[in-house]
Amino acid sequence: MTGCVWMGVQMYWGGLAVRIVLNAIIGPRFVFMTNTLPESANVETANLICFFIFVIASLPLMMVPPERLQLPFHIAFAMITSTLIGMLLWSMIAARGAGDLLATSTTQTGSELSWNMLYGLQSFIGGWLGGCLGQSDWTRYSQHKNGALLGQGFAAPLTVCLTAFVGILIASAASALYGQIFWNPFLLLMFIQSKSTLDPATRAGTFFAGLGLLASQLSLCIVLNSVSAGMDLTTLAPQYINIRRGAFIILVIGVVILPWNLVNTASTFLTVLQGWSIFLSPMIGVLLADYFVVRHRSLHLADLYIGNQTSAYWYTAGFNFRACVAWAMGLWPLLPVFVRTVRGIEEYSGWDNLVRVNVFFGFAAAFVVHLGLHVVFPTRGSRGDSPFVKTDRGVIADEQSS
Repeated sequence: MTGCVWMGVQMYWGGLAVRIVLNAIIGPRFVFMTNTLPESANVETANLICFFIFVIASLPLMMVPPERLQLPFHIAFAMITSTLIGMLLWSMIAARGAGDLLATSTTQTGSELSWNMLYGLQSFIGGWLGGCLGQSDWTRYSQHKNGALLGQGFAAPLTVCLTAFVGILIASAASALYGQIFWNPFLLLMFIQSKSTLDPATRAGTFFAGLGLLASQLSLCIVLNSVSAGMDLTTLAPQYINIRRGAFIILVIGVVILPWNLVNTASTFLTVLQGWSIFLSPMIGVLLADYFVVRHRSLHLADLYIGNQTSAYWYTAGFNFRACVAWAMGLWPLLPVFVRTVRGIEEYSGWDNLVRVNVFFGFAAAFVVHLGLHVVFPTRGSRGDSPFVKTDRGVIADEQSS
């Protein structure tokens, strides 16, 4: 579900990047294009045109096998890195510094400040939980066992932190220039184009910045949404759906949900998406406890593809109740405040503090409960490893015959 929704939202943002590029090329005629759509549509004519241009531009990339996308991703990384550096240098030079936002003192003290600092930290981490859970969709193409360690352990944390810091600097400097804070780079560039005379320097700067953002959104749509969710869809009907067909299904759903309605009006639904870490953090706790502690990083590879009682991973009718209970125990204490937030009820209680650290609580609670249940209710075949062979009999059958 999240893959479908974010595919639509990020395609809409990609459409905004297309509009920035076309604004720079065509000029005022496109920047100030008359909106022929009613206000109830929640989208302007120019944005809708650019949205479908982006959708069409995405189609060729979806035809490329995932293992051959490294070069396009390297190019996109270089483009977005250059865009970030360029926007940072421009904003800092134009504003003659980083602006006043960084120097603004906090209005909170004591425990309120401490809890909000923890909330900011866990929100930052929670925004990347979906990507963490989807890592296996891409690490499966690694040529050796530890091929993903450099990216996961060093490159990803470093780039995520640097990107956030650069974004704060740009927003602070831009606030000094224009008197308002832009946390969205697409809106900042479109604002610049609408308020300037679109001289050659402005056109060139916004064109290349928009091009970098366009490359970024194309990559995100492929990496985090279409391919990953397409892989998940193949499990529903593998005889009919492959990764490429699954990716096209995700794209169609992303268009059908009319994502501009989510971005422009559905604040409640966006709140649900932003709170998705409440549901994801217990899943990560279960996965890490199961792989690192219960199984000691060992797997019976053939059993992963066997759907009967002889598989070490069949459990009870195909479900591991230990994982289900552990996930629920990491989730239920957080639901009351989450539901209240979605419904827009402003009321403080002690539960709020727990939600402010929901990533850490959900992970820890699910980790401990999953491990404890496996101690109390051990599973057969949970230890040891074996290579992949084509068979319909798992290690449980071997244990019974011996």
